[in-house]
Amino acid sequence: MNWRFQVPDGKAVAFNDGRCGPQSFVAGQDFGDFLVWRKDGLPSYELAVVADDIAMQITEVVRGEDLLKSTARQLLLFEALAAEVPNYYHCELVLDCQGRRLAKRDGSHRLVEDSTGFATDQ
Repeated sequence: MNWRFQVPDGKAVAFNDGRCGPQSFVAGQDFGDFLVWRKDGLPSYELAVVADDIAMQITEVVRGEDLLKSTARQLLLFEALAAEVPNYYHCELVLDCQGRRLAKRDGSHRLVEDSTGFATDQ
């Protein structure tokens, strides 16, 4: 059975990102209830990173800007667990020549330098 975190509908979740500045998302509007425990007996990404951050006493998190909304969900988990919230910095994504983000799941392999800058070797 999957377990979901019930978001407090209408609650504003705000934080100041080190690169993107003030961010605000509304639970129930920008995102809904989310998975915290999977039916295969493993924690979801959201719960796993929050638990790791708490256990390792992480104070600074750097990740891609595509995870801004995910950070809002994680802040709700930090609050529910009465835990210290780290500072966040969301970087620009690295894109290939066609403007697609580089990711292993999308078949990106590595960066190589060419005459126009960096490109993938796909």
